[in-house]
Amino acid sequence: MAGFLDRAKEQAQRGLTQGRQKLDEVQAQRAGNDLLKRLGAAYYAERRGSGSPAATQQALQALETHIATHGDDFLRP
Repeated sequence: MAGFLDRAKEQAQRGLTQGRQKLDEVQAQRAGNDLLKRLGAAYYAERRGSGSPAATQQALQALETHIATHGDDFLRP
């Protein structure tokens, strides 16, 4: 009986670990999408004359930092 419970506990732990990993991936993907949207908005504002090159550069740097940390998988369809 103890062996069964140990295996069940192991499987539950694996499931939790996989769930956490998937959650982390989804959160990183959402953050990347938000940064990409922010970069687009900054660029658009700059082109229209209501934004600044510094704001666009800052948004680009934030996106590049995110990509360096989490990868660029969120850029793929």
